[in-house]
Amino acid sequence: MTALKSFASDNNSGAHPAIMEAVVRANQGDLKSYGDDEISINTDEVLKEYFGSRARIHYVTTGTAANVLGIRAVTHTYNSVLCAAQAHINNDECGAPEAFGGIKLVPIPSPDGKLTPGMIAPYLGHVGFVHASQPRVVSITQPTEVGKLYTLKEIEDIVEFAHDRDLLVHMDGARIANACAALDCSFFDMTTALDIDFLSFGGTKNGCLMSEAVIFLNPEIGQGFPYLRKQAMQLVSKMRFVSAQLDAYLTDDLWLKNARQANAMARRLAEKAGAVEGVEIKGTVDCNALFAHLPTEATDILLKKYYFYVWDEHDNTVRWMTSWATTEEMVDEFVEDIKKAMEAVA
Repeated sequence: MTALKSFASDNNSGAHPAIMEAVVRANQGDLKSYGDDEISINTDEVLKEYFGSRARIHYVTTGTAANVLGIRAVTHTYNSVLCAAQAHINNDECGAPEAFGGIKLVPIPSPDGKLTPGMIAPYLGHVGFVHASQPRVVSITQPTEVGKLYTLKEIEDIVEFAHDRDLLVHMDGARIANACAALDCSFFDMTTALDIDFLSFGGTKNGCLMSEAVIFLNPEIGQGFPYLRKQAMQLVSKMRFVSAQLDAYLTDDLWLKNARQANAMARRLAEKAGAVEGVEIKGTVDCNALFAHLPTEATDILLKKYYFYVWDEHDNTVRWMTSWATTEEMVDEFVEDIKKAMEAVA
């Protein structure tokens, strides 16, 4: 059986060879377990170079674990978390925030997955009212689930608004590398410099095998996280294999090269596919996700060879995503097949 070619998600790509080589190197000899090994300790220091000396880093294996455990570490069960309705924590984690974190999510309608202070404000009316859950965290996703970017000023405005109301700000950074590449800024610029309190730092979608981290930037929060991580079965005994991935990921700006490649291939796909008669690229392409409108019949033809998501079957919108491993040749072949599919249904 021939495998389908994927433009569905950057999760579908394999790990970058440099990441795999780092895992193999980490396999040499005996090292202490549970993160007390030299590789993990060194990677902590590398990440502090990116996020600042006060950053506290905790490795986990999935983005869901990073989001849920990070938020759980700073909330009580009577607290709530405000997020965009499209947020990954709200739609794509199978109720894990509620089931494992005891976290009440308050989804806020948004056209593009972004929040603003004005959108958040109406959901703070019950602060101090004993019958209502008490807001504690504003969670933003950068970039959003529909591929849109917050500017640094937009993030700064949310943080200022939240902190003025004694709220913490969490960033779901599963694709933070793509955002930084698109905005030409550093991890520090996007988080620490803007006073983000904590974030889920993602590597898996951008070339890692399975490596994520919860990073606390606010020194006053998250002190109990090591115990929560163990309790939640995310304290990996051979942690060196997780941390080694991020060490390699950050070496020689591999993270940035990978993200730039993914973003560039999305722009190439948007430009070339958008030139095909009958194909409409919806909105702007901010990072490595794009949305297109084309006839259902053409989509059905393409799905025989390619794997991608029908995002909204009611208006025939599909989502195409590129990754660090997407090449110009792959994009051009896909575009040629899009042309053929459109001609077949014309």
